[in-house]
Amino acid sequence: MTFGAKLQDSRKRAGLSQEQLAEKLSVSRSAVAKWENDNGMPDIDNLKAIAQLLDVSIDYLLDDGGTLEFEVMREAIDINSFEKSKKRKSRYDTAVLSKFPDADSIIPLWREKKLSKLETAIEWTLSPVFGLFDFVDQVDNYGYYYLVEQKDRQYLVNVSKEFVTSSRLARRINEKKFTIGKHRFKRLDPQELVEKA
Repeated sequence: MTFGAKLQDSRKRAGLSQEQLAEKLSVSRSAVAKWENDNGMPDIDNLKAIAQLLDVSIDYLLDDGGTLEFEVMREAIDINSFEKSKKRKSRYDTAVLSKFPDADSIIPLWREKKLSKLETAIEWTLSPVFGLFDFVDQVDNYGYYYLVEQKDRQYLVNVSKEFVTSSRLARRINEKKFTIGKHRFKRLDPQELVEKA
């Protein structure tokens, strides 16, 4: 069960609507809906408040089968404050490098939504060429993803225009393709952003 499904289930068991939970957390109803659809994660303070309000543990909410740990860090940024260079053609690459200057490796990732059976059927029936659900997911959850290795730890890092969100991985990922929650990831380029000595 994903974080979103657990949040929705726990909210309903607590007898709260999305609007009521949003009001108690001082966030918008659309933020709660986004979390329940696995299109985003609450920050640490909201995560603690959710666990307390719904009488569940943080571990329960975050455990997706042993891939992600609780150590989630979210830092506000302005992507335009990061400069492109000849070596780093993307501001997003520059941002992740500045946040992890001591990383052993930073590997760019491609992310796509793992579709349910119903979404797959709709996709093939209505838009087999365009990838409707993946397009909507990319627009809704814009940003670049990276697999960062630092000492004996790995992090899944999302860099958007406004935030750098890092989630420590509970198990080591060595595969070229892997799945976390409702998303599939693929290592983009054997050329890592940080070159090993």
